Amino acid sequence: MKNKKEKELEQSDIEFLEGEFVNVKQSTIRSVEGGHVELQQVGALSIDGERIEVTQGASAILRGNEVNLNQSISAITAADHTSVNFSFTPVIVSREKTSVNRSAVGLMAAREIKAESSSAFLVVGNKIEGNITTLLDWKSAAALGAVMGGIWGFFSLLLKKK
Repeated sequence: MKNKKEKELEQSDIEFLEGEFVNVKQSTIRSVEGGHVELQQVGALSIDGERIEVTQGASAILRGNEVNLNQSISAITAADHTSVNFSFTPVIVSREKTSVNRSAVGLMAAREIKAESSSAFLVVGNKIEGNITTLLDWKSAAALGAVMGGIWGFFSLLLKKK
């Protein structure tokens, strides 16, 4: 199903949806592409757009210039500017700014990170502000990498002797 202008759907099962303004509620979608994409209670495999707003949704891959997640789950989020509120995402990669509010993140990388009452496994950024609990800081991540590299090297040597 394709449409270049404005598309508004509710309670549908769609393979592919494309439009300049996309507004979908309570549906499942395989792939969405558009300029301004608004999704409420939607499960999507891939979402690609200039401005994406997801409320109470789930997605595998989100790509866009500006991404806003509210009470949602996204496996991989890549954007210029990302805002995550009351959500979970294992990977966030932003070119410029990431804002995280009361959310859980696996790996978060951005030039500027602002967090409020959030937790993350690993945070990589140039400027980090706010209250964020991390499992690994840069020192412990380097130590973990060295240990894992040593274990890999040791087992590589054992396997070559046989």
